[in-house]
Amino acid sequence: MKEPLVPVVPMSHTAHIRSHRKPRRSAQTTMAMRAGVAGGVLGTLAVAGASASAVAAEPVTQTLELPALTADLSTQVAQSAEATQQAAANYQLQAERDAAAAKAAKEAKADLTEAKEKAEAKKKAAEEARKAAAERATRDAERATLTADSGTTTTAATTATASAATASAPAGGSVATVVSFLKAQVGDAYVMGATGPNAWDCSSLVQAAFRQVGVDLPRVSQDQSTVGTDVSLSNLQVGDILYWGGKGSAYHTGVYIGDGQYLDAANPSKGVVIQDLSGYPASGAVRVL
Repeated sequence: MKEPLVPVVPMSHTAHIRSHRKPRRSAQTTMAMRAGVAGGVLGTLAVAGASASAVAAEPVTQTLELPALTADLSTQVAQSAEATQQAAANYQLQAERDAAAAKAAKEAKADLTEAKEKAEAKKKAAEEARKAAAERATRDAERATLTADSGTTTTAATTATASAATASAPAGGSVATVVSFLKAQVGDAYVMGATGPNAWDCSSLVQAAFRQVGVDLPRVSQDQSTVGTDVSLSNLQVGDILYWGGKGSAYHTGVYIGDGQYLDAANPSKGVVIQDLSGYPASGAVRVL
């Protein structure tokens, strides 16, 4: 009897090689791995959270510096603006000073010119006064010689002639000298009691003017209103003395210079001026020339 044949099962060509399949993990291993992963994730989250908290808690120093920079910039701008304003103010002040200096120099030059003109006028008036006095002295000497030669002049006539020579002088040159002297004083100050040469009161100016031609007038207005010959205001001549107030009690005097005008040392606000007689009519007039 033949033995039964056993079927031969072909062997895999890799049967001799250890299986390359990964061994199955057990349930415990899987859980452990999962726990580890979870722990790692939680740890990462914790670290991330802590880092975020730390970052959130950390002050941002860059933004704190900006106000300081802005304040410095504002201060610089303010200082620059203030410096610009100060420079402008200094420039304006210098310009004002320059303008004031130029104005002062111009006024000083004008004052100097006026002073020179006034000095020349006074010098001319004084020269004319000297000439008039010399002419008058010559005429007086000639009159005295003629009187002595004629032998007919009485004591009374001599006295009258001397009086006339004292109270009046030839009209032409003498009156012109008086008026010239008066006009040279226009612009001088009025000061009560002053007697020149740059400040006068009313009567001292009249007295000084007539002294230029040798006529010696009283010092005060009251007495000046009583000298010479009374003259009607409708018959005034150049050189007549005008007075305001009663005769013998006058409070102001001046000199008529023609064309309805008179010259006087008016008051402290006006000084020596030429005025229209119609604006302030005189009370009376006397004539000594």
